[in-house]
Amino acid sequence: MSINSIEWKESWECPTDYAFAVAQMEKNVAAIRDAACNQQVWLVEHPPIYTAGTASRPDDLLDPNRFPVIQTGRGGQYTYHGPGQLVAYAMLDLSQRGSDIRKYVHDLEQWAIDTLFEFGIRGERREGRVGIWVDRGQDSNGHVVEAKIAAVGVRVRRWVSYHGISINVEPDLDHFSGIVPCGIQEHGVTSLVDLGITATMADVAHALRTNFETVFGSETITT
Repeated sequence: MSINSIEWKESWECPTDYAFAVAQMEKNVAAIRDAACNQQVWLVEHPPIYTAGTASRPDDLLDPNRFPVIQTGRGGQYTYHGPGQLVAYAMLDLSQRGSDIRKYVHDLEQWAIDTLFEFGIRGERREGRVGIWVDRGQDSNGHVVEAKIAAVGVRVRRWVSYHGISINVEPDLDHFSGIVPCGIQEHGVTSLVDLGITATMADVAHALRTNFETVFGSETITT
C-alpha cells in the first residue's frame, strides 16, 4: 500500500462523538507526518453540538445551554454540527501539494461547490465570508437573499491538514439559531432539502468522493 495513497473512510451512518473524532484526527495527523499511515478522508455525522473556532467571539454564542459547546483548534468562528449534516475531514500532506494553505482552502471550497453542482445547486464563494453560499433571490424589499449551505474550517500541523468541510443535507435548521454561524448575522443557512433537493446522505457522500478525485486527484483506498 503506497504511503501517498488516500484512504477513504465513511462512518456517517452512526453519529460520531466530536471529541473522539478530533482525537482520532490528531493521531492520524501525527502518523501521516511520520509516514506511518496513509493520508485520509473521513466522512462523519455528529450528534448536535456547537464548536468554537480560534476566531470565535463570545457574543456569537446565543444559547450556550442548548447543545454542548466545544472549543476546537480549527480556524473560523462558531458553527453547528448535527444529524443531517455530512462532515468531511481531510487529513492530507500539504508538503506534497506545494505547501500552499491558501490554495488548499480554495480547493476545499471547490470540492464543496462541485459536489453541490451534482444536485443542481450553484454554490458560490463570497468575498470576506467563509463557506459556500447560495443566492435565494430577492425579498419583498428587493434585497438579495443569501444563505450558507457549506462550511469550511481548517487546521494544519507540520504541513498536514485536518478538519475540512461540512455540507447541510437535511439538518434541523432551527438548531443553528443558538449561534451566529461564522459570525455572520445578516445571512441565514440552508440545506439541500430546504432548497427542494431530495438527495440522501449516501448520495452526497458518493458525490463528495467523485469530486474529491476531480479536484485533488490521487489514488484512493476504501476501508
